[in-house]
Amino acid sequence: MTRATAHHVTPRQGAAQQQTRPHAAARPARWAADAVAMMREGARVRLDYSAQSLWRVDRVIEEIRREGAPYDAVRETLRGLGAYAGEVIVRHAGAEWWASGGDHWIRTPDGRLWDPIDEARQCYGGHGSLRLLCRDALG
Repeated sequence: MTRATAHHVTPRQGAAQQQTRPHAAARPARWAADAVAMMREGARVRLDYSAQSLWRVDRVIEEIRREGAPYDAVRETLRGLGAYAGEVIVRHAGAEWWASGGDHWIRTPDGRLWDPIDEARQCYGGHGSLRLLCRDALG
């Protein structure tokens, strides 16, 4: 199974009508901007919304995981870093944020759906990579 298939997201059956950008993008764009500021001020890491910057994001998540921080303590950080990865995909692939039932994901122009926020959680569990998700989404 390819990575793109493994992390392809299908909206829930019967979910409320999806919202597209700009309304669906407001929250994740804010979470991403907050993550950029937190990384700059707290970790002295500069993020520039490039695909290459996701190497640094994966390393930061790995560091947090190695330190043994409880998930509840890093949940919002992971959400922000996942949203940051989503914004990288939006900016470089012409993708859009979609939302339904409080969940946010990315839809690329080819119609595939991606869940970078969940991918950040997977990274924290040692089983994901925002860099590889972005690579797959950008094709």
